Parts: sequence; C-alpha cells; structure tokens
Amino acid sequence: MMNDIDKSTEILESVNKELESTAIATKDATEKPTHDITKAGGSYFTPRQIVSELDKYIIGQDAAKKAVAIALRNRWRRQNVTGDIRDEIMPNNIIMIGPTGVGKTEIARRLARLAGAPFVKVEATKFTEVGYVGRDVESMIRDIAERAVSMVREEKAEEKRKEARINAENRILDLLIPPIKKSPSFDTASDSEIEDNLKTREKFREMLRNGKLDHRPVELDIMVDQVPSMQVLGPIGLDEMGMNLQDLFGNILPKKNKKRKLPISDAMKVIEKEEAEKLIDMDAVIKEAILRAENTGIVFVDEIDKIASRGGASHSGPEVSREGVQRDLLPIVEGTSVNTKYGAVKTDHILFIASGAFHVSKPSDLIPELQGRFPIRVELNSLTKDDFVKILTIPENALIKQYQALMRSEDINIDFDESSILEIASIAAFVNDEVTNIGARRLHTIMTTLLEHILFNSPDNIESKEIKITADLVREKLNEIVKNNDLSKFIL
Repeated sequence: MMNDIDKSTEILESVNKELESTAIATKDATEKPTHDITKAGGSYFTPRQIVSELDKYIIGQDAAKKAVAIALRNRWRRQNVTGDIRDEIMPNNIIMIGPTGVGKTEIARRLARLAGAPFVKVEATKFTEVGYVGRDVESMIRDIAERAVSMVREEKAEEKRKEARINAENRILDLLIPPIKKSPSFDTASDSEIEDNLKTREKFREMLRNGKLDHRPVELDIMVDQVPSMQVLGPIGLDEMGMNLQDLFGNILPKKNKKRKLPISDAMKVIEKEEAEKLIDMDAVIKEAILRAENTGIVFVDEIDKIASRGGASHSGPEVSREGVQRDLLPIVEGTSVNTKYGAVKTDHILFIASGAFHVSKPSDLIPELQGRFPIRVELNSLTKDDFVKILTIPENALIKQYQALMRSEDINIDFDESSILEIASIAAFVNDEVTNIGARRLHTIMTTLLEHILFNSPDNIESKEIKITADLVREKLNEIVKNNDLSKFIL
C-alpha cells in the first residue's frame, strides 16, 4: 500500500486532463445563454451546465449528478408549459443511496444554490409520528415557507436599497443639521438662511458618503419589541404549530423606543434596514414567497434509511414509530396543503430528495406507498484512491487549497508535491477499508493529523516560510498510526 508512488505521475496526469476538460466545460457553460425564470426570480442552467457546475465541487457520482440535473431542469420546463396539463406534471422525487461522505448532502446543497430556490435540509430521525414527543413532519414545510419569505424579503430589500439609503442619509442629516422650513403662520427664516441650510446639508451628505463622518456618534430612537422570546413545549411540538405567539402579542402591545448612541457608520446600517422594511410590501412578499416555495422549493430528507423498518423486524417498540413517521411523511410528499403562519402551502410540486446509507435496511424496507413517491433511485459509489487524489486537488474548495489559504494568513506557504498527494489518498483509502468507510471525511482527519505540528507551531516556532510536504514526511507522520489498527480507530 505504501509503495504505490510509481502510479503518481499517471494519476496526476489524468487529474490535469480532467482539470482541463472541466475548464473547457465551464467555459462552454458560461458562453451559452441562460434562460430567465420570471416566477423563480433568476437564471437557469441546462442539464449539462448543472453537471458542469456540480463538477467544480463534487468528484465523480455522475449518475447522481445527471439525475438531479434533469430534475432541476424539469422544474423550469414545467413552468414554461401552458394549459391545464402544467398542474398535472409532478416532480420525480429522488432517493440517493450510498455510504456517508460520498457527496449526497453536498449535491443537494449545491443544487439549491444553483437554482436560487428555497432549500431546507432535515434529518428524518428528528421526526416522530403524531402523538410522540418530537417534530412533526409538517414542520419541514413551515421551514421552507420561512426560508422562501426570507429570500424574497432580502431580494426586495436589495431592490429598494438605493431609496432606503437616501432616506437613511436624510434621517442622519436631520440629526446633524436640522432642516429650516418656513412656517405658514409666522415667517422666522429668510430665503437665504434656508438656502444656506440646504447647502450645508449637501456638504454634510457628501462627507457622509465619503465616510468622513463614520466615527461621529449620534443618538437614535430605536424601536424594540417588549415581548420576550417564547418557546412552547408540548407532546406534539406546539412550537411548530405555525402560530407565532410573538407576532400575536407584538400586535397587541405597543412598540417601545429606546435611545442608543452609535457611530454614524453603525447608525446608517440600523436606519437603512428600518427604511427598507418600510418600503417593502410584505403582503406581496408573502404571496411571491409562497408561490416560489410551492413551485421551486427543494426539501432534502437525510438519513431516511433510519426510519425504514429493518427487514424482518417485529413491529414493536421504535419500529412502530419509524413506520408512523413514514405514514405521516407520505401525504406531504404526495401532495397536500400545510398551514403556515404565512398561509397554506401546497406541497404537490415541491421537489423531495432523500438520502441514506442503507447499511442495515434497504429502500424496499420503506412502506410501498412511500417507495412509489420516490421513483428515481441513484446509487452513489464508494470513493477510491483515485477519487481522493481528485478531491484533494480539483474542487474549488479542495482540502489542500483550504489549508494553503489558512497558512497564507500567517505568511507561510505549504507546497504538496505529487507523491505526497498520492500517499495521503492511499492512506485514506486504506483506513476506510480497514476501519470504517466515512468517505471523503477521512481526508479531514488525515490532513489534521499530518499538519498538526505545523498548525500548532505557526507562526512562533516555524523557521521557514516555505514548507514542502513530501511522501516521506506523510509516511513519517502517519505510518505508525496506520499500522496500529487500534490507533487508527481512535485517531484516524
């Protein structure tokens, strides 16, 4: 295992070729025009472009990437269908099957970022059937409605940012240079005084925009809520019922103003946020958010295998609760209306992506009705040594690049030669085979152990600002741990 350095050139050459092909694919993706989705509020990618974007962060797993790319593109296709058949087109929900650390969660997370869609990740193990203590399955829809409202509010605030900024400037100027106005009843200010006042205000506005007044303190009246934070606990999770008690009491109790002295730079942020809130039509925000959640929302249900009844197990104890969660989840995935504090949200066209390792159970252990609601099944492959080499070098957030960036903050450059990268990948693959397969997460434990001395001693006891990591250094640091199976279990 340790004498596999001869293959380093061949593997790293293939990595370089893949980097070139990825660059070409990315260039093609950027050159092709994207389509606007007026109802989703952003640009969209073709399936090939989606896969190309996912390739920047996730190594391998081509089948899973293709499946989610098609599912995502079908969202756009459906929104461009005319006639009554549009409402009949249902999303093809996906189950991703594979061991931990192979990229299931990362695929779903990156997919949601590409789509600019409301996205929530939930753990199936946190849900219980109605009547048990725990979260009810409808809370995932309330979460996605909350996320959609937050997204739309941020977008609307950005649209009103310029206007809110001007209003905030005017409020700051009112504190610094109060305006002079003529009163209809008695004339106390001359035209020249009013004109001088306006000129002074404009001079101060320019200074304000140039940051020359940032450190000057001003006193503000900031509106604060008198209702303390509340959480209601109960056997069916009353805190998840969708009725926000703080909103309820907040509308009854009057708002209270509190005086605070802040630097102008901080005061501008506070006032600008207040002004943006005044300019936003929340009714329109909620209406658009619900539409977006219903048509583009993505719910990622992780660890779905943990609520599957393990094959042949008697239906008693926790098994009953597992099947109960599945039956509660069924109408949500099939399509129903869930009441949220923003109104009813229909789940018919929300895309559900489930994932699980399925070590003990298998997809067929899910109740048949739920299996039918996840027609697309994709198996993700375990990662090999070659995959680890690519993971360490290719992605934009590659682990080696992360550590190099960390050390550059100390003005220290770390260089990994080709043989060291192959050695790290070999050890990761070996330990996954011998101990427990945790996928790419094994690289984190190995890299931390390998660089522990450098990370601890920087910058105090590091003589050279240029550090080279070689295969010999990797073997020196990790050989004893790898050979000792008991140590591997605890350290790697």
